[in-house]
Amino acid sequence: MSAPNYLIDTNVFIHLEDAAAVPAEFALLLQLAAKHGVGVFVHEAARDDIARDRDVARRQITLSKVDKFRRIAKVRGLSETDLALHFGALSKPNDVVDATLLHALTIGVADFLITQDQGLHDRARRHSAELAGRVLYVADAVSLLRSTYEPLEIAIPFVEEIDAHAIPLSDPIFDSLREGYPEFDDWWRSKCVKEMRKCWVVTDDGQLGGLIVRKDEVEGHTDAKLPGKKILKICTFKVRPERRGVKLGELLLKQVLWFSQTNAYDVAYVTAFPNQQTLVELIGYYGFVHTYTKENGELVYEKPLSRAALDIHEGQTPFDAARLAYPRFATSNAITGYVVPIKETFHESLFPELVDKRQPDLFAFAGSASPNTPGNTIRKVYLCRAQARLDHPGDILLFYKGKSEKPPSQAITTIGIFENMTLASSTEDLRRMAGGRSVYSDEQLRAFDASQDRPVKVINFLLIGHIAPPIALETLIHASVFAGHPPQSIVRLRREQLLTVLGQIRNFGFRLLH
Repeated sequence: MSAPNYLIDTNVFIHLEDAAAVPAEFALLLQLAAKHGVGVFVHEAARDDIARDRDVARRQITLSKVDKFRRIAKVRGLSETDLALHFGALSKPNDVVDATLLHALTIGVADFLITQDQGLHDRARRHSAELAGRVLYVADAVSLLRSTYEPLEIAIPFVEEIDAHAIPLSDPIFDSLREGYPEFDDWWRSKCVKEMRKCWVVTDDGQLGGLIVRKDEVEGHTDAKLPGKKILKICTFKVRPERRGVKLGELLLKQVLWFSQTNAYDVAYVTAFPNQQTLVELIGYYGFVHTYTKENGELVYEKPLSRAALDIHEGQTPFDAARLAYPRFATSNAITGYVVPIKETFHESLFPELVDKRQPDLFAFAGSASPNTPGNTIRKVYLCRAQARLDHPGDILLFYKGKSEKPPSQAITTIGIFENMTLASSTEDLRRMAGGRSVYSDEQLRAFDASQDRPVKVINFLLIGHIAPPIALETLIHASVFAGHPPQSIVRLRREQLLTVLGQIRNFGFRLLH
């Protein structure tokens, strides 16, 4: 079985081959790929990008270095009209190159595209969620390679709550903040340190990889425009450039949203400049809306937080309603609930927050302010061969962990919201469909032995939260949710069974919306 092929965009290639120091994460990408036999390619179209460099000497040097990488040839007869039909308007030469790279993914010659270009990520997302999942930032590609081939060496990132003064100003995470804000050090000392503002930090590979500074505000003393008496301002939302990608940012955002919903805030808001496209896309996906622009060009994004019933607008799926209102979700009569049995090995991979029950500060359902909490992302993928066919985005998934050595055992532990399901007919399909969300090792993917006769279901979902304490098998049997024994495959719950399960949950950070 062949290893996957990674196609690198021009912006990644230039970082690897220019005269400046190679960013650590970029170098690690090549190291991991070489170590595990993963192919790294450039596309012939990259030469078109390079050829537009007006610096003749630099252009010649860069072109000479392209040959260090294996090359993917252009498809003969592929026209700009064909590309535009599939990937949207191509108004600039670089758009044609971007569409050509995405085309290489759709025909299967490459499994993943690595790029730092936000516009290319946006174009992939507009095409399809499946394609967007195969277009990765460098940091996310490194994370995927590690989880795929070195699962035992991965340290789960932690979200830790600390005071601002505990972070030395010499920490490298502040370097790029100073570039766009010369008064940063003064602001940090006079506001964050002096006021002892609380921060959430992510330590990744022994370094500070991400930082959020928060501040409580009240109506009349805030820059937020949406109505509300209790307001959470995100003063700083920063992921170190070499760690920049989706996963760390999503982890920090999850902390913000679980915390603010649990603690009954009315509004959460953050400011960003237009060039912070990765952040803008991330917060927009989870319901932050641009309310106005400050005089200095900063964009203000706000998210209303409610404890009322979740309205599903006409033309909107229950999944999109849950995504925009995250971590709230709907439990109306139109919503179906499923129990998803999951083995201990896969449960630990998908929900590392629940691996070690000895930790006293485990996230309860919908979040907590407690420090030293192992973190994980919001968007996830689960693989199985269940007979059930899920096709209603927004349905509720209740994950039941079977009999296992580590607690919890034989209990419903976690709630998710179903996004979509596809069928994988080969290991290559599994790699591509799981995309950047995958937490499965390559050995696990190959062990599924996916084929046309025995396809594997790829279920995408949003992690809503963990139930504390989990709902034990004895309780589920006594409440007639299970008829004497736990399910061995995905089962659909009757309406009264779903409400019974939801009624067992007493520590929701927000009331059930049904």
